[in-house]
Amino acid sequence: MNLHEYQAKQLFASYDIPVSKGYIADTPEGAIEVAKRLGGNLWVVKAQVHAGGRGKAGGVKLARSFDEVAAATKDLIGGRLITKQTDSAGLPINIVFVEAGSDIASELYLSMVVDRAAEQVGFMASIAGGMDIEEVAEATPEKIVTLSVNPAAGFQPWQARKLGYGLGLNPDQMKEFAVIAANLYRMFFECDCEMVEINPLIINTEGKLLALDAKVGIEGNSLFRHPDLVAMRDTTQEDARELAASEHDLNYVSLDGNIACMVNGAGLAMATMDLIKLHGGNPANFLDVGGGATPERVAAAFKLILSNESVEAILVNIFGGIVRCDVIAEGIISAVKEVQVSVPVVVRLEGTNVEKGRAMLAESGLAITAADDLTDAAKKVVASVA
Repeated sequence: MNLHEYQAKQLFASYDIPVSKGYIADTPEGAIEVAKRLGGNLWVVKAQVHAGGRGKAGGVKLARSFDEVAAATKDLIGGRLITKQTDSAGLPINIVFVEAGSDIASELYLSMVVDRAAEQVGFMASIAGGMDIEEVAEATPEKIVTLSVNPAAGFQPWQARKLGYGLGLNPDQMKEFAVIAANLYRMFFECDCEMVEINPLIINTEGKLLALDAKVGIEGNSLFRHPDLVAMRDTTQEDARELAASEHDLNYVSLDGNIACMVNGAGLAMATMDLIKLHGGNPANFLDVGGGATPERVAAAFKLILSNESVEAILVNIFGGIVRCDVIAEGIISAVKEVQVSVPVVVRLEGTNVEKGRAMLAESGLAITAADDLTDAAKKVVASVA
């Protein structure tokens, strides 16, 4: 689950990480009130969407008068922002974050991620913060300092010094940075984060460090422990089909192909998509209905995958272990009738009561093609859209 910038900054502030001051608004009039509240003569109006690259996409605007604050807000609210991290439709802008302008001496970069291969938390820092950090990573990787933190030992002072030296900080800034990094690490664990990024982490003209932007991603499986963070969830920023899937305990990810997949088990789902690609097809989704698939969940899965207008065929690949194949077949028949499926459906069943399940499908009178094995199923479904 991702947080908006303003929410991430609220979280930062609760861990004594210095952030730029600002407030949200959803109307031009509200944005003016925020600007008056902040004071000064320079403000930044930022579109609040769950994507990076907002600056280059026109989602961050400077304003030097109340009229410019209103105009920037009017231009953003109600629109959609398309960045390198969104699809072609972009994400809706429902609110903006208006913050006071900052006097920037230099821009740095700092982030944390879960390094699953090392089973540790990885820090990344760079003296080249700002909008072009991706290009820095590609063209001049020597400007990026990395280190891993063993959870058993925790974040150590020497690690803060290593990162600080890499950022070129002076002694006073080093002390300030050590506190920020330690608090960030504590927040990362206590909030079950999977990613935290500050870009830029600025040094202002007074020599102080300040988080000018903030991105936070929370591990979805931990949300039952964090009702306060769940309350921050903005479902308008999520894929509608993926959101609907979560309501039925389905694991769904949209893809760009035309062959929908419904499989029980994440590993089997990945293998199914690989075989579709191997035989010349393109998967339209990843969909794991889980080991406890029921007729109701199967019906919900059919409705979900058919809500994608690009789908031209469906491959159902079920291994009946915990749930018997005849129960799955009942669910497939019920779903095809209820949803009125009009595209080819290829079904591969294997496992407990497989013969009974296959017989039920064959006797249903529906346009369902049975497959002997997974390779046969992949070939048949690809051929059906050729």
